[in-house]
Amino acid sequence: MEPDHTIEYVKIAVLDSDVESQIVCSILDDQGIPYFARSYHDTAYDGLFQVQKGWGEVCAPVENKDEILEIINDLRNKTAPEITQQD
Repeated sequence: MEPDHTIEYVKIAVLDSDVESQIVCSILDDQGIPYFARSYHDTAYDGLFQVQKGWGEVCAPVENKDEILEIINDLRNKTAPEITQQD
């Protein structure tokens, strides 16, 4: 989602991996929550900071913080069978 430059965005959370980033961004897009994700990858250091700091961060308006943190926590607390299980 393209960030709205008229709204102040704050760092909400650090994302652990590219896969987690893709899933979180997909959920936020589906729910229409404004955000932007920024990778910590730096080609000059060949991704060294991603090993130390995580994949990157998700930023959003402060009023969406609790909702985004809940989405990330729910995702991190699910095990693989729960995520892929179909009813």
